[in-house]
Amino acid sequence: MLDLSGIVEDSIVDGPGIRLCVFSQGCPHHCPGCHNPETWAFGCGTPMGEETVVEIARSNPLCRGVTFSGGEPFAQAAAFARLAGLLKEAGFEVASYTGYTFEALLKGTPEQRQLLEAIDILIDGPFLLEKKSLEIPFRGSTNQRILDVPKSLAAGRAVETTSGRWLGIY
Repeated sequence: MLDLSGIVEDSIVDGPGIRLCVFSQGCPHHCPGCHNPETWAFGCGTPMGEETVVEIARSNPLCRGVTFSGGEPFAQAAAFARLAGLLKEAGFEVASYTGYTFEALLKGTPEQRQLLEAIDILIDGPFLLEKKSLEIPFRGSTNQRILDVPKSLAAGRAVETTSGRWLGIY
């Protein structure tokens, strides 16, 4: 069961194309200048089953991707890993934001590793107010990377995506 802050069904700012954006409730990072500070507290979101989220995604025939945001999806890694698996089975591209770095997640919990293995794209790193930029696609600060997760896992190191869709080259 997921603990969610909310869902945006027609997002165009959380990745390329029309996406479903799933906001987790609870975040340990508390980045100064955070876009979603209302998602910081743990245990006060709306409980929702993973299958319900998949049905919401399927209800929009234009939706081809789902993005996990927050809060911190990796703080609920087991539930988000189950959701990512179901979404991938249904044919969706799955991306996740995280305040952790890829390197930290590689050393994280088994559940965090399962979530990494279940997603396509990871936007990693904390939001840093001093590096805030409105010029870069799908990130809030220039320290954040858009990673190709399967390639990163295979290489054992962070591999940034070369996908024009994610780099803002259409």
